[in-house]
Amino acid sequence: MIENKEEQERVILVGVRVSEGDDTEVSLLELEELVKTAGAETAAVVIQNREAVHPGTYVGKGKIGEIAELIALHKADGIVCDDELSPAQMKNLEDALECKVMDRTMLILDIFAQHARTGEGKLQVELAQLKYRSTRLIGSHSALSRIGGGAAGASGGIGTRGPGEKKLETDRRIIRARIAQLNRELEQVKKNREVARSMREKNRMPVIAIVGYTNAGKSTLLNTLTDAGVLEENKLFATLDTTTRILKLDSGEQVLLTDTVGFIRKLPHHLIDAFRSTLEEAKYADMILHVVDASNPDADAQMHIVYETLANLGVKDKPVITAFNKQDLVTEQEARKDLKADYTVRISAKHGQGLPELLDAAARILRENKVYTECVFGYAEGNKLALVRKYGQLLSEEYVEEGIAVKAYIPRDLYGQIFGHMPAR
Repeated sequence: MIENKEEQERVILVGVRVSEGDDTEVSLLELEELVKTAGAETAAVVIQNREAVHPGTYVGKGKIGEIAELIALHKADGIVCDDELSPAQMKNLEDALECKVMDRTMLILDIFAQHARTGEGKLQVELAQLKYRSTRLIGSHSALSRIGGGAAGASGGIGTRGPGEKKLETDRRIIRARIAQLNRELEQVKKNREVARSMREKNRMPVIAIVGYTNAGKSTLLNTLTDAGVLEENKLFATLDTTTRILKLDSGEQVLLTDTVGFIRKLPHHLIDAFRSTLEEAKYADMILHVVDASNPDADAQMHIVYETLANLGVKDKPVITAFNKQDLVTEQEARKDLKADYTVRISAKHGQGLPELLDAAARILRENKVYTECVFGYAEGNKLALVRKYGQLLSEEYVEEGIAVKAYIPRDLYGQIFGHMPAR
């Protein structure tokens, strides 16, 4: 794995283009950013045009020779492939190049391991790493000493029997036992999260889930709106751990803003599985706030990846506000569009531009699920008025002879509880 050292590791990036006009070059630029975030340096980039990736070695034999020359020329420590390698591809490349071989998944997992701060985040990352490594024990050159149990690497004896096989089974048992333990601990965390979610529902406080591509500016927006104090860095996956803060709208209504981990191309399925309970915060939110880096030339593709990931998580039929962020860096004349969003706003989270419009859009969505009411509560119905004050939006109240005359927006599901019948549509 890539580690921060005084002397930076140097790596060669390797990608395979399987069709004209695909996103290989953009993906490799992103991979270079991932390498930088992990604390290493890109020495060279290699792209091979093929009908399909080589099933045994990812790239062809001739390209392996070219990569070997580049490793010697740049004194590189290893290579990073832009796709997830199979165990056989990784082993064959290690044997052919005699250097460290990594793939995109390993790199992202390493960055997650560096940036996880909370106990839950660390558990999720370790689970994803172990699931990834458990399929790559055979013939791997990397030791297992980094893994929780402190196991040594699998020894490679000739054939499939004897002490080597026993050692491999021991390693597998250690990993299986640790995975089972992590799953138990995360199940408890999931239960705690569900309890907190049910409490929020009981308190009727609306939840807005902030989603977006990594480095779109989600943490900056959360900090600007709520003074959350979340780490802000111009790096991929600078923040991983979910942060939830209360935000008071101009209407006086309070909402919960929940930040989520950023999405990215080829997000490893091990990570999606491990972070599912965290990512699913969006599934139970009242609306989605989709933050887009409008200054990024690849913004349209990034938006597509975000929606695709949300669909895979079962997030659907939610009102969406798309905030085209970083307007202070936008140079293009034509404004970006998002036809899937209910509202779009143009903001600069860093400078506060467009934030009143953003909050107004959120208030409008929340109001759509409320009923406008003008009524008079008798002086003995103070408990009903208290519900309106707590969960609705009280516009005015006036003491009259019959009681308290109220104009308010009341949540539709609360309306029946207060008045004994549902409002007319």
